[in-house]
Amino acid sequence: MARAATTSDAFNAVAEPRRREILNFLALQERPVGDIVATLGLGQPSVSKHLRVLRNVDLVRVRREGRRKLYRTNAAAIRPLHEWASTFERYWRHQLNRIKQRAEAKVNKAGQDSNSRRSDDSDSTTH
Repeated sequence: MARAATTSDAFNAVAEPRRREILNFLALQERPVGDIVATLGLGQPSVSKHLRVLRNVDLVRVRREGRRKLYRTNAAAIRPLHEWASTFERYWRHQLNRIKQRAEAKVNKAGQDSNSRRSDDSDSTTH
């Protein structure tokens, strides 16, 4: 099956790592292209291309301020991405809890082993 064009929906658009970088950068505040280029170290043509894709799927909005164009994220369009990803939050929370429990069990076991060794050492020196 052919892959959908990156301009067809938000999910395909954010599949590209540089676009996610741009969205993260724009999440902080509205920025002109020059700031994106300078901060992220990408070429201006590349940034413009990525912004065009993000605009086509409405993840980014633009407004004119004199001769400058200022870009910002469109939180309403990002919401479906967030809602979809949050369906996996329970899984990750469960995984993190399991990791925490294992780590705590290892710490407790190491503490018990250490106490047991000290007890054995003191028993052998007193006899």
